[in-house]
Amino acid sequence: MPSFEGFEPVLILGQDKFANLDIRIRVKGGGMTAQIYAIRSAIAKSIVAYYAKYVDESSKNELRATLMAYDRNLLVADPRRREPKKYGGRGARARFQKSYR
Repeated sequence: MPSFEGFEPVLILGQDKFANLDIRIRVKGGGMTAQIYAIRSAIAKSIVAYYAKYVDESSKNELRATLMAYDRNLLVADPRRREPKKYGGRGARARFQKSYR
């Protein structure tokens, strides 16, 4: 279900890790699914950064290992983007057909 995917980091790590945190996320652009994946990534990255800054390093490494074991895309963004269209064809790689008649 897409509605629960945004809260995956909370479900994986447990609500006790988020007890004293207030998280606000604003998402713009993309589609519904891309926004949900952006939200879950933002929550995961922010909790790791919070533990790195305000709690000890060992608990940060433990959280990071737990999240990486579940899904690497929670902490590492996918760099793939749409390739721009070029002249001479309908898309980025497709070319118009040639006819020698």
